[in-house]
Amino acid sequence: MAGDVSFDVVSDFDEQELRNALDQVRREAVQRYDLKSAHIDIEHGKGELVITTDDEYHAGVVKDLIESKAIRRSLSLKIFDWGKVEPAGGNKVRQQVTLRRGLPEDVAKRLTRLIRDEFPKVKSQIQGDAVRVSGKSKDDLQRVIVRLRELDEIVPLQFENYR
Repeated sequence: MAGDVSFDVVSDFDEQELRNALDQVRREAVQRYDLKSAHIDIEHGKGELVITTDDEYHAGVVKDLIESKAIRRSLSLKIFDWGKVEPAGGNKVRQQVTLRRGLPEDVAKRLTRLIRDEFPKVKSQIQGDAVRVSGKSKDDLQRVIVRLRELDEIVPLQFENYR
């Protein structure tokens, strides 16, 4: 394999940027006139967010705030998997948001199949929650990156370890 160049296709996000975006949402929720009297609680757990508000209207406003702050912080909206707004105790509603991290197995298989079909000189293999793409020519790998950026997947794609 001497002379091969490779890169990894992954799906990840910056945890600190998400934390900063949520802090901005909390600060704005306290200052905004239409949200001053509302109870808004955003809990950031491992791999999920739990939003507790007074009603569905406030849950929608918080969702819009989170999305706008995430975009400003260069986070993809594809990392959020918004759950249903469900009633919680005490006249409140709760919404669970799952944070997508890593390539799901079906997406990884689709990517490897696409690379194998469209780029015969390039090899791809699934390694955990990433896809390793390798080949002899850097130009071929750059064409693969351009092609994968054109895809509209359910997860954001990043390209790491280009060597």
